[in-house]
Amino acid sequence: MSEADEARRSSESGGEPDEILRAKYLDYCSAQVADLLLLLSPDQIYLLAQEAAEEAESGDLSYEEIVRLATDRLSRKLVLPPFELWVQDYRRHPAFYDRYLMGFWESELPRTPEG
Repeated sequence: MSEADEARRSSESGGEPDEILRAKYLDYCSAQVADLLLLLSPDQIYLLAQEAAEEAESGDLSYEEIVRLATDRLSRKLVLPPFELWVQDYRRHPAFYDRYLMGFWESELPRTPEG
């Protein structure tokens, strides 16, 4: 991508490239699911996973599989904004959203060679 395209995209997104905004969006969504999971008791997580396992027709499950299934099911039930709507609101209120980010988005930053 040319520097002009990158500059245009950055100015359109309020100074951040789309890749960073997408990473922040995924970070935000992950944080919302994680916060909700933390509010659930182990029994509630197990019931969520059991429902998901029945849907998937899975048999014996490990603890990791139970948590993954519960997380998947919970994320489907959780109402999160579509990316385009989230970006519009993020541009207006970045501080509001930044406090919910867990920092995973930073792994999407381009790495510069040390030298």
